[in-house]
Amino acid sequence: MTDRLMLLDTASLYFRAFYGVPDTIRRGDGTPVNAVRGLLDMIARLTTDYGATHLVACWDDDWRPQWRVDLIPSYKSHRVAEAVAGAPDVEVVPDALEAQIPMIRRVLELAGIAVVGAADHEADDVIGTYASHAELPVDVVTGDRDLFQIVDDARQVRVIYTARGMKNLEVLTDAVVVGKYSVLPAQYADYATLRGDTSDGLPGVAGIGEKTAASLLGEYGTLDGLLAAAADAGSGLSTAVRSKLAAAADYLAVAPAVVKIVRNLELPTLEEAGAQLHPVPGGSRAELERLATEWNLGGSVARLFEALDLRR
Repeated sequence: MTDRLMLLDTASLYFRAFYGVPDTIRRGDGTPVNAVRGLLDMIARLTTDYGATHLVACWDDDWRPQWRVDLIPSYKSHRVAEAVAGAPDVEVVPDALEAQIPMIRRVLELAGIAVVGAADHEADDVIGTYASHAELPVDVVTGDRDLFQIVDDARQVRVIYTARGMKNLEVLTDAVVVGKYSVLPAQYADYATLRGDTSDGLPGVAGIGEKTAASLLGEYGTLDGLLAAAADAGSGLSTAVRSKLAAAADYLAVAPAVVKIVRNLELPTLEEAGAQLHPVPGGSRAELERLATEWNLGGSVARLFEALDLRR
C-alpha cells in the first residue's frame, strides 16, 4: 500500500454525523451516541476507500481565534454562545452533541488515532500546516470550502468534500476547483475575501459577487494585483469596481490574514503524533469492545477495527 496521509476536519465531520444519524440512538443513561457512531463509520469508510496509511484528526483548539476576531470582529460572531475573556469563546453546539465530544476523544484515543490541535488556531490551520509540508500524498476531509485554497495537484493534495453527504463525496483537484469557481486553488482565498462568506461572518466587498470576483482574479491574478490596478489611474479597471474596492479598503487591509489558512505552525511530526494507522492492540481493543457495548455503539467499533486491521 502506497503511503497516503488523511487529515480530518474533525468538528466538521462530527457535526455532520450528529445531524445525519438519528439522535434516538442512545446509551443506557439516555445520552445520544449518534455523532460517535457516525464519526467512527466515516473514519472506517474514508480510510478504506481512499487508502489512508496515516491519519490525523485535526482539532479546533480555538474555533474562533482572538487574533482573527481582532482583525474582523464579525468573524463567526453569529456562532458565539458565550464570550469568554482570555480564553476561547464558547461555540453554539447542541447539548446532545456537546455531551458526545468527550466520548469521541476517548474512542479516538483508544483506537490509536492521532488528534492534533494548536493553541490559538483552528483545525484548518493544523490541516494547512500538515498538508503544506507532508512528504506523502494528502487527502483533506471537510465540509468547509475554506480548505479549497490548499488543493495542489503538484504536491498531491486533494480535498474530499462532504457537503453533499457521505454518499455524494466530491474529490477536489485543481481542475475541479477551476470548474466550480473559475479560479485556481491558489486564488481561492483572494476569491473568498472579495466574495465574502456569511457562514464565517465575512462581509466581502459590497457589489462584488462570485462571478465578478472570479473575473477580476482571472484578469489581475491576485488581490494585490487587483488593488495595484485600482491604484493605477492608467489601468483598465472600471470606475465602478474602483469605487467598490475603495469603499471596502479597511476590510481588504485585514481580511486576507483572516481568510488565509496558516501553514507554518509548529506541530508534532507525523511520527511524533502517532499518525500511522495500525490495528488496535489487545488492551485498548478490549476496552473499546467494552465501551461499544456500554455506550451502544452498535457495529461502528467493529467496522473501525476491520478498517484498521487492514494495516497489519
